[in-house]
Amino acid sequence: MTPRPFRDVGRYFGRPGRSLTRRLVWLASAWIVVALLLTGAVLTSQFQESGLRRLGGVLNTTIDNLIVATTATENTVVTPQILDQRTLNEFSGKYWVVGEPRDDGSLRVLTRSTSLWDADMPAPDSLIERLEAGFGDSISYNAVGPVGEPLRIAATMKRLPGRSTPVVFIAAIDRSNIDADTRQFAAFTWAALGLLGAGLVLAVFIQVRIGLRPLYDLRTEIADVRKGRATRIERAYPIEIAPLAEQMNKLLAHNQETVERQRTHVGNLAHALKNPLSVLLAEAGGRSDPLSDVVRRQSEAMRSQVEHHLRRARAAARAGISGERTPVGEVIDEMAVMLERVFQSKGVEIDWRAPDELAFRGERQDLQELLGNLMENACKWSKGRVRVSAGATGLGQMVVVVEDDGPGLPEDQREAALARGARMDEATPGTGLGLSIVEELTRAYQGRFSLAASEMGGLKAVLELPSAEL
Repeated sequence: MTPRPFRDVGRYFGRPGRSLTRRLVWLASAWIVVALLLTGAVLTSQFQESGLRRLGGVLNTTIDNLIVATTATENTVVTPQILDQRTLNEFSGKYWVVGEPRDDGSLRVLTRSTSLWDADMPAPDSLIERLEAGFGDSISYNAVGPVGEPLRIAATMKRLPGRSTPVVFIAAIDRSNIDADTRQFAAFTWAALGLLGAGLVLAVFIQVRIGLRPLYDLRTEIADVRKGRATRIERAYPIEIAPLAEQMNKLLAHNQETVERQRTHVGNLAHALKNPLSVLLAEAGGRSDPLSDVVRRQSEAMRSQVEHHLRRARAAARAGISGERTPVGEVIDEMAVMLERVFQSKGVEIDWRAPDELAFRGERQDLQELLGNLMENACKWSKGRVRVSAGATGLGQMVVVVEDDGPGLPEDQREAALARGARMDEATPGTGLGLSIVEELTRAYQGRFSLAASEMGGLKAVLELPSAEL
């Protein structure tokens, strides 16, 4: 049989995803409960045994008195009744019997205490056999008395002077008090152990919480980095988890370096492609023959495509990087001021609202790209009024809604409008990449982008993006 890997042992201490605090507390609590249960059982048992030993001493003293007081011949055995006042009272709870073994292994009673009256002393079937095997020693056992009381019984077998047949001496005493004391002790012990157990479990929980506090602090710092509140892990941690914090900082630095390197490559590529395309456009622009027109149109399309894919590559590289935080209100205000100037001849007014504390978890350039395309598109198609509203939706998300009072877009054309290069009106200037760029940038940030009808009569663009918490 192939041995199981040692790591599989971890499955017995909790499934993946469970709380480490809960796992440690449950494990410690289980050991505490087992230890307290064993302690309670042992203490109760020892207390009961101590009480029974005290009764055994009383019974052995009674048997010794019986042996001393008994006179015997070959035919008779005489034991006086006045040995203990309780043995004179009927069914008082203290009894004694003097007898001899029969040939069949049973006990023949020769004399008994007055308290026993005419009842038999309870005895196991193997009593004579056990007494003969341990001749002269005392044996003890529990039984039920003549009136149903619990008894502790001691018995021994001796040879008396003047008689060859051994004599059996049996003494019994009511053990109700011992049982009651044992129950009282057990109740007190279990209550005390229960309180002790609860206190120990609470102490373990507090100890685990304090012991794992550095892990919680590390989790908080990592969350701050992810939400843009910090750029690296700053706190000093215990030697057990300090390497983890150090590796996290190295990973963050490496990611940032990788992104910066990719940005440089993208910029170099953009610059390398821009110059040849500019030359082609300049050469084709100075001529009016069909070939020049084809070169000009294709060069413009190539430049648009290059800008589109470079923009998409930059967004994909930046979206996965933590630590970026961009105020939404500032970007909307910038876009509104600029677009109102651009569309001044049309008399466009942009009404916008956004909480001061609302921030986008991403780069400013990307948010400008997203809002610039949507707001420019709204201004282009509006009759003069554009409304922009932004707010947090909870769970680390925010929403930006851009509306206009233009002609809008039929529902069956909204999905097609998101296709790259799609233009709903060929007479309107543009490349048809605006909404496509918005959708791809939004997807890069794991957000959502949709179009709907606006209450203002035009188109409503809804943008859901990750938000940076305070």
